[in-house]
Amino acid sequence: MSLAHTSVIFDLDGTLVDSEPNYYEAGRRVLAGYGVTDFTWEHHSRFIGIGTRETLERLSEEYGLEAPIEDLLTGKNRAYLELARAGTDVFPEMRKFVELLDAAGVPMAVASGSSRAAIEAVLAGTGLDAFLTTLVSAEEVTHGKPSPHVFLEAARRLGTDPAHCVVVEDAPPGASAAHAAGMRCIAVPYVPETATDEAFRTAGLIFPGGQAEFTAQAAYGWMERTAPTA
Repeated sequence: MSLAHTSVIFDLDGTLVDSEPNYYEAGRRVLAGYGVTDFTWEHHSRFIGIGTRETLERLSEEYGLEAPIEDLLTGKNRAYLELARAGTDVFPEMRKFVELLDAAGVPMAVASGSSRAAIEAVLAGTGLDAFLTTLVSAEEVTHGKPSPHVFLEAARRLGTDPAHCVVVEDAPPGASAAHAAGMRCIAVPYVPETATDEAFRTAGLIFPGGQAEFTAQAAYGWMERTAPTA
């Protein structure tokens, strides 16, 4: 079946690229600057799928930080950009998926909770900017995931009906946002323990084993079988 009426919207971090280690390290450095020395990967993993600003708001409250959120945000973004430019890994099957979709002429976008500068740095550093030029950052919408705003804005910029969009996501808040936007969802959980999360039950296709289980051909085949006809 043709994908002529389908567009694909990718989450970035943890979905297209393995940027979470860089986000963790950036957050750890910023918090350490304010005397927080017990911020662990396990702690960070609770915020995967949540936008950077909201994550810092929660952490600031949790640790009783007095610094303005804008200062924390500036510091984390600066540290993250340094790390991202030094190296970010693309998941190999995701790169294949992007190339398959591009070859088929499927419109694509990135909708992320990261800043636009971070999105652009990662895409440029990985070469994905050759395929993905429509970008929506958390800074450009009123509410981040699990609200649907970022995906609806991506659909608007692509000129596609939300019902004809497929979202590719790694985290429960993103799956919830896709469902709220009226879009189909391919779920590739970054944290294996979240595969049974209620939010992923709304996904049309889920790879419970995450990136280790995901294949470009399986995702593409599912899209072909479920594609809208008009």
